[in-house]
Amino acid sequence: MTLPGAGALADTGLRAGLFAAYGGAHSVRSGNDLLLGDQVPVTLRRWAPVPGRSAHVLREAILRIEGGDARARLRSLIASAEVGRAGYDAIQHGARRRPSEAPTRMTIGQIFDWVARTPGQPHAIGRYQFIPPTLRNLVRRSGLSRDTRFSPAVQDHLADLLLADAGIARFESGRLGRRDFMNNLARIWAGLPSSSGRSHYHGVAGNRATISWVSFERGMDAIYR
Repeated sequence: MTLPGAGALADTGLRAGLFAAYGGAHSVRSGNDLLLGDQVPVTLRRWAPVPGRSAHVLREAILRIEGGDARARLRSLIASAEVGRAGYDAIQHGARRRPSEAPTRMTIGQIFDWVARTPGQPHAIGRYQFIPPTLRNLVRRSGLSRDTRFSPAVQDHLADLLLADAGIARFESGRLGRRDFMNNLARIWAGLPSSSGRSHYHGVAGNRATISWVSFERGMDAIYR
C-alpha cells in the first residue's frame, strides 16, 4: 500500500499484506531469477500467517525479481512485498465490495467510481497497492484522463513517479546513500521495512512489513551490484 510518503493519507481498514487477485492469488512467487542473467534464486524472508493462530512468523520464500533493467527489477521487488503473485490485478482482500472487472480492464475513471460507490472499506489496488489519495495525486501529475486504462504499463509509469519521489535519480547517481533510499521507499510502500526492521507505518490501519530488512538488502544487492 502506498502511504503518506507519496503525499497520501492512510487508507481505511486492513493492510497486513492482505490482497486478492482475479483468477486467484498465492502468498509467494517462486522460481529462479532468470532475468538477472545468472539463474541464482533470490531468497527473501516474508511474513506469513501461522495456521490456526493470529500470529505471523518470518519464513523463507523464493521470490523472483523480474525486469529488464534495474528500475523494472526494483518495481518487481516492491510488488513482491506488496502483493506477492497477485500482480497488476491485485485488490486488497479487505475490500468486501470488489469491482466487477479486473483492475487492468478498468479505466481510471471506473476505479474512482468504484471507490466512490464503496466507502468505508480499503481500496488499495494494482501491483503497487495505490490507495485513492495517492492514485489521484499521481493521475493529476501524469495528466492522465479518466478514460485511460489501468494497464500494467500505466501502473508501472505511476510507480516510477513514486520512485522519483523517493530519490531514485540521486541514488543511482551516488548522491543518496542506499540505506536512506531504502528508508524513503519504506515511507511510500508499507509492505517494505524501514531500517528499524518494521514498516514505517507499523500498526497503522493494520500495516506491517511483509519482508525483513535483511531480505530487502539482499534484493537490493541483486538489483544494484
